Amino acid sequence: MITIKYPKREEWASIIERPHLDVSQLTATVKTVLDDVKARGDEAVREYELKFDKAELASLAVSKEEIDEAENLVDAQLKEAIRLAHSNIKSFHEAQRFSEVRVETQPGVVCWQKSVAIERVGLYIPGGTAPLFSTVLMLATPAKIAGCKEIVLCTPPGRDGKVNPAILVAARIAGVSKIFKAGGVQAIGAMAYGTESVPKVYKIFGPGNQYVMAAKQHVSLHDVAIDMPAGPSEVCVIADANANAEFVAADLLSQAEHGIDSQVLMITTSETMASAVENEVRRQLELLPRRDMAAKALDNSKIVVVASEEEAIELSNTYAPEHLILQTDNYEELAQKVVNAGSVFLGKYACESAGDYASGTNHTLPTHGYATAYSGVNLDSYCRKITFQHLTEEGIRRIGPAVEAMAAAESLDAHKQAMTVRIKEVER
Repeated sequence: MITIKYPKREEWASIIERPHLDVSQLTATVKTVLDDVKARGDEAVREYELKFDKAELASLAVSKEEIDEAENLVDAQLKEAIRLAHSNIKSFHEAQRFSEVRVETQPGVVCWQKSVAIERVGLYIPGGTAPLFSTVLMLATPAKIAGCKEIVLCTPPGRDGKVNPAILVAARIAGVSKIFKAGGVQAIGAMAYGTESVPKVYKIFGPGNQYVMAAKQHVSLHDVAIDMPAGPSEVCVIADANANAEFVAADLLSQAEHGIDSQVLMITTSETMASAVENEVRRQLELLPRRDMAAKALDNSKIVVVASEEEAIELSNTYAPEHLILQTDNYEELAQKVVNAGSVFLGKYACESAGDYASGTNHTLPTHGYATAYSGVNLDSYCRKITFQHLTEEGIRRIGPAVEAMAAAESLDAHKQAMTVRIKEVER
């Protein structure tokens, strides 16, 4: 990790710069696969599964028998952990339910909102080196609470044509309707356009590699909504002189092991702490099975020493991290000053891993600086707010003249007329 001491404000832009991925080369490949899936449906998806995942599939759908088999393949301790995590995620997201409020804006004019679930949602769950069964819980649990009628899940199979059993167990616990063996761009295409097997959905959720992200952004232009734009995962840790260097290093490495394009940033007011964490990172890195991947991510990463905690939080807000850990004595005070972050972890015991798995908050979060404008996945992500209004004769008398005046000023005569005919009737 690069250590930068007391940078000037004009240096901040380079400090917070993310690793650049050139996706221009992906675009043609992604579009070709999407167009093919749109044209040929299941047949195209199966061909791409054979090409990319080396899996020869007779059917894309996961059968009940396969899910039952998975139950026997996942050990009892992991199943209990999944159930605990699901319970906490459920509790947290159930508390986000929308309360309908009717507002009388004028006598005779009543307006209100109704929260309505998106009827059909698609969840993409990566496989590969780290099958993310935890993401099944994070995406499917709020979808179920929201009342989505159909929850469709796509995930790549292994070469044996089987889906990771922990993913299937998590899907059953969280209430997924349909599961399909499809990964990568072809899975996004299947959910965006629909195939003979895979239903077309109205919104797609979930992380993925650069091809999946490019595919999601492409289909979002015309065909389907997506949860958020996203890039590689990231964490920012703000640590003071009293922080636990072992904990900080562990937090940085837990993020770095996600992938070579992940990024970690530590901001501290203590040069001694900066040095201690750097030494701890080196020590712990050697113990990690995924140390080669984590080491490459650390090449994109920095330790920044600043003059004050005020400057630390300001730099963090400028960075707008996906995950922010405040390992300081006054974390509650600093937390009040956070304005740009996906999810915030307070105190030395609140590791990012807690939120990634089992505390209850959602781990599907905005990355790449999008935390300045986007929220992480929450119950509202699966809902739409439909507005209603009702006017009585008194309501027409109250707001009718204002509507006429405004419509006339915008030269929209038919708009004015729609109100005028009602005013005439109530004045008879």
